[in-house]
Amino acid sequence: MSGRFTDRREAGRLLGEALRRLGIPRDAIVLGLARGGVIVAAEVARALSLPLDVLVVRKLGVPGQPELAFGAIARGVRVLNEDLITELRLQPADIDRVTAAEQTELERRETAYRAGRPPLDLRGRTAILVDDGLATGASMRAAVRAVRELGAARIIVAVPVAPADACAELAAREPSIECLALRTPEPFYAVGLWYRTFPHTSDAEVAEALAAAARP
Repeated sequence: MSGRFTDRREAGRLLGEALRRLGIPRDAIVLGLARGGVIVAAEVARALSLPLDVLVVRKLGVPGQPELAFGAIARGVRVLNEDLITELRLQPADIDRVTAAEQTELERRETAYRAGRPPLDLRGRTAILVDDGLATGASMRAAVRAVRELGAARIIVAVPVAPADACAELAAREPSIECLALRTPEPFYAVGLWYRTFPHTSDAEVAEALAAAARP
């Protein structure tokens, strides 16, 4: 399969080079979606000499089918796929139960990753949202809404790989964003197929990437 990235770090370096051409302001902040997106985002932040922060997003899995997401949550935001909820006849109690469990995990991860460091202030600034790829876009939609609620003046979604129509669909659902994808293969299949090495990212790796970026 041609056009694959060696790993998340190479993808991040290439993404950083592409973002330079968008005229990124010096007060912008790079936010990596945990977990794998943080590794990509660390290289983007380094390439652009910008601060790095983490945005934890949790998918909301259908009871009994956790890989099938009916929505996603981020800090203070919940995005739901109403069509899927109706189709599967999910009850409000089921939705709230899954949301509560994922909210607990979201808060645990933010505490572990930040190690006491407060979130960076996004008010009036450009937020560059980075993940290792877009698939359905549900997690990124939650991320976009979260940074919008936190006061970001400009939102750029940047990923190494996504389906050909992913950016257009995301922009249709979340107006006034900019979206950059380095690779838009057709057919797409899955994010991991477009990396030669695509290992699981641990909590420790995320925490270390954030700690390294915070050091002077």
